[in-house]
Amino acid sequence: MSEFLDVAEIFGENVFNDTVMQERLPKKTYKKLKEVIEEGKELDLETADVVAHEMKEWAIEKGATHYTHWFQPLTGVTAEKHDSFITAPMPNGKVLMSFSGKELIKGEPDASSFPSGGLRATFEARGYTAWDCTSPAFVRQDAAGATLCIPTAFCSYTGEALDQKTPLLRSMEAINEQSLRLLRLFGNTTSKRVTPSVGPEQEYFLVDREKYLKRKDLIFTGRTLFGAMPPKGQEMEDHYFGAIRERIAAYMKDVNKELWKLGVSAKTQHNEVAPAQHELAPIYAEANIAVDHNQLVMETLKKVAGRHGLTCLLHEKPFAGVNGSGKHNNWSITTDDGINLLDPGKTPHDNIQFLLVLTCILKAVDKHADLLRESAADVGNDHRLGANEAPPAIISIFLGEQLQDVLSQLISTGEATRSLKGEVLQTGVKTLPDFMKDATDRNRTSPFAFTGNKFEFRMVGSNDSIAAPNVVLNTIVAEAFSDACDILEKADDFDMAVHDLIKEQATEHQRIVFNGNGYSDEWVAEAEKRGLPNIKSMVDAIPALTTDKAVAVFEKFGVFTKAELESRVEIQYENYAKAINIEARTMIDMAGKQIIPSVIKYTTSLANSINAVKAASDADVSVQTELLTETSDLLSETKVALAKLMEATDKAVAMEEGREQAVCYRDEVKTAMDALRAPVDKLEMIVDKEMWPMPSYGDLIFEV
Repeated sequence: MSEFLDVAEIFGENVFNDTVMQERLPKKTYKKLKEVIEEGKELDLETADVVAHEMKEWAIEKGATHYTHWFQPLTGVTAEKHDSFITAPMPNGKVLMSFSGKELIKGEPDASSFPSGGLRATFEARGYTAWDCTSPAFVRQDAAGATLCIPTAFCSYTGEALDQKTPLLRSMEAINEQSLRLLRLFGNTTSKRVTPSVGPEQEYFLVDREKYLKRKDLIFTGRTLFGAMPPKGQEMEDHYFGAIRERIAAYMKDVNKELWKLGVSAKTQHNEVAPAQHELAPIYAEANIAVDHNQLVMETLKKVAGRHGLTCLLHEKPFAGVNGSGKHNNWSITTDDGINLLDPGKTPHDNIQFLLVLTCILKAVDKHADLLRESAADVGNDHRLGANEAPPAIISIFLGEQLQDVLSQLISTGEATRSLKGEVLQTGVKTLPDFMKDATDRNRTSPFAFTGNKFEFRMVGSNDSIAAPNVVLNTIVAEAFSDACDILEKADDFDMAVHDLIKEQATEHQRIVFNGNGYSDEWVAEAEKRGLPNIKSMVDAIPALTTDKAVAVFEKFGVFTKAELESRVEIQYENYAKAINIEARTMIDMAGKQIIPSVIKYTTSLANSINAVKAASDADVSVQTELLTETSDLLSETKVALAKLMEATDKAVAMEEGREQAVCYRDEVKTAMDALRAPVDKLEMIVDKEMWPMPSYGDLIFEV
């Protein structure tokens, strides 16, 4: 019988949250810390000392022996260095357990050991982690025991951001300031803070760990570099929302339990479209907390999988021919007193504040479509975007019938007088209850879709941090709000000025709105006519970071300096080249050491069989001979393709790091990889399964 789980009892039990702080901190200290968190005031060392002591005492009660500054460098994963709470031994041989305010607010990892894009030389090692007190500390319990984890930002000795968190916090300050300017114009004097809220839906695959360990490509790259499609894939559409298998359900239960203890509001779980694919979605949280929580989700998915004899694959495209995994980034803007700026209300046509916010977002996304596309650029995502399973590589906005109708009225007549209403859903079954359907359908082919009171950015890859897309969204929308406020604050007639601005922005940026099928060839042609960028690869997306308009918007709001942007460009090219190089080297290793020897063994067995049959009788051996010829031809093609891949890889490795090298990896090495895969996948369909050196797609995605 399954154990009873009281979610309300365990939720947040390992988080140093507001409830814990109220209980444990002196009132004066608690008040000061809340002012720091809510009003952005500076944290003094005296307050930090008190907080650190109580945090340590609480963590020790949870079994913690160590603490760590938990941060997010530009490696794609989190980083941490563990220090125990013990101080120097006392004369009596005992030790004290201590944790100071200074240790809480500042750490010092080696900045030259993390990607810096030239901001730090090898001999310039000093870097700092700084406590992000707006994201609560937590105790993580695992095989290593219990560790107090303190969410931090990470910057260099000279102050440049070397992480995902620092620019995110800067962008949140930018959109807060500009949103408040806009709200004041509409007479709102009560809201004190505006925060972007985010809810990322996480997709992932699960495979049996024993089978995973027999695939070098999965181990080294996270995806299969070879593999023929099984007789059945996802075409029956029977996995999506299907009954969850017991083994997977037990895994999901443990994942939820771990996450709930950490205060992560894991809410929705289900089978996804592809076999062995699943999804987990949380409730919304403030952007920086949502980013931290999503990192915890990914870490927990991988950690718990091992306990169940499984491996969690977060790569965007682990298997060719079946759907890959994304991470839908649901984004909205909310005030501290509960006002969602993206809530259109029942009559959006006369909700002037909403219409201004909406058209500002149209302007922001249209102007910076390349930046938004770059924020979702990833090596793995190149396999997924535009592949009739994910949004196309073209940025567009889906508004739905209701808002599209309102905008059309504004553009054609200068004013909107009506909003389309939802109707009663007619099912034709008397016993089913009547209910009102939404005025607008959903569009799963749109990369940036309005879904009622938020925008869903569907481009982000499953393995990526959601920090980058939210940094871009926050900053470009802050710019659009700022531009609008600059105009409206000077207006003599505010009502007329806001009316004119809404119409102007709706008209000038209507090209970014598309409600149709984003997968169609017709849309690609139409987008080109509209002048919308179609950036198909990560390598082509990277330059968007350092265009004049990108540098201008990021520097205006203090989110990135030009040097920080240039460093990220360098890191991105380097990451692309390294990832493709690892994939190519893995293919070379697998083909040379596993696949070719196995095929030779098969052809030898086949040849011996032919000779044995011929010697024993006059039986027809044409089938065996034909198989031997076909296999030998494919083996020869494989050997030639392998040699070409080795040559292309050696050429790319010898090049100087940067854009030219990344382009070489994309155009030459990756092309050579595809050429090697083609004959190998055909061989897999011929060679005796007992002789094939690795589990097949069917073994991996159906035997979980």
